[in-house]
Amino acid sequence: MTTIETPGLLTFTIAIVVFFLGTGINNVIKPLKRWNIPDAVSGGLVAALLTLSAFYFLGTQVIFDLDARDMLLLYFFTGIGLNARVADLAAGGKPLVILLALTVCFVLIQNLIAVGAVRMLNLPDGMGPLLGSISLIGGHGTTIAWAPLIASRFGLNNALEIGIASATLGLVIASIVGGPVARLLINRYQLSGQMAEAPIIGLPDAPTSEEDSSINYVNLLRTVLILNVAILIGYALEEVVEETGVKLPLFVVCLLVAIVLTNTIPRVVPRMFWPSRSRSLALISDLSLNVFLAMSLMSMQLWTLGGLGTALVIVLGIQTIAAVLYMIFVVFPAMGRDYQAAVLSAGFSGISLGATPTAIANMTAVTKAHGPAPTAFIILPLVSAFFIDLVNAAVIGFMVR
Repeated sequence: MTTIETPGLLTFTIAIVVFFLGTGINNVIKPLKRWNIPDAVSGGLVAALLTLSAFYFLGTQVIFDLDARDMLLLYFFTGIGLNARVADLAAGGKPLVILLALTVCFVLIQNLIAVGAVRMLNLPDGMGPLLGSISLIGGHGTTIAWAPLIASRFGLNNALEIGIASATLGLVIASIVGGPVARLLINRYQLSGQMAEAPIIGLPDAPTSEEDSSINYVNLLRTVLILNVAILIGYALEEVVEETGVKLPLFVVCLLVAIVLTNTIPRVVPRMFWPSRSRSLALISDLSLNVFLAMSLMSMQLWTLGGLGTALVIVLGIQTIAAVLYMIFVVFPAMGRDYQAAVLSAGFSGISLGATPTAIANMTAVTKAHGPAPTAFIILPLVSAFFIDLVNAAVIGFMVR
């Protein structure tokens, strides 16, 4: 087996090419654009299939340097925080609690499905937690953290491989189903966003007015500077938070720092430039998310799915059906049956099957076509990347005790 490792700059460049590949695919295959499949997803899946072909037919494994991807994630979520106004947070109070409750319920449902399917297929008991909220709601990070314990507790030597394969396939499924679910709900109930409101993320593909095209390098540099300051504060605070025994992802710390800054500094220094709800911040957020997602999908090692047989496909097929039904018949009605609820339903595919960036990408594709949904972009990351991790850890601990 030959291994090719691509350095950071080359990986970043390939990710941009992959994004434009997805744009071309979506323009040619009209249903993809109509069903709000993100361009980065279409291109990233094709790139992942190409690396899979190289692995099997050429005996070549491609490994990408993903340091830039992690930085883009920080830019994106810090940008979300800088757009979080107190009014939006107040408005998001009740919806946030409802979405959290819905997600907690689905954690339990997902694990019951996994355990039931594993027993029905006569698979090893340790696969139950791995094919439930550890790999799907938890994602790759949670899988890597819990796999050693499951391996020793259940004697499942390939626990890590099973969990990673499940998380990878779940990420693919989540990227595909969110947009169609939202489109179904939007068309059925004739919903739309407030097009006049400045978007948090999801600028139109082409400027719609002279004002939209007036972004200049000075505003972009000011915006990047403020983003960098917030991220640097996040780095410093992460170490303080870890000393308290609380483990938070760095991007969540940066998100919370940005929320505090954007609701204090403009009040204290009203004449200072602040990028909240600006075109420059939306542009940087768009760029960061799309390149991040392209990198994430093109770097998936799909060959890890091999050797697990049809059992993995069957279990994840059941999990996907359950998630889609839950989005349509539980999440959408509980969140209010309005446009914001439809956008959150698209994002819930990322919570339930993929990852927070996948959820945001799905919501972005929807809002680019139908209008902004600011509250959705505030409450979903807090639920999926903060609160639910605590609940998931408690549930997983009960299952593997």
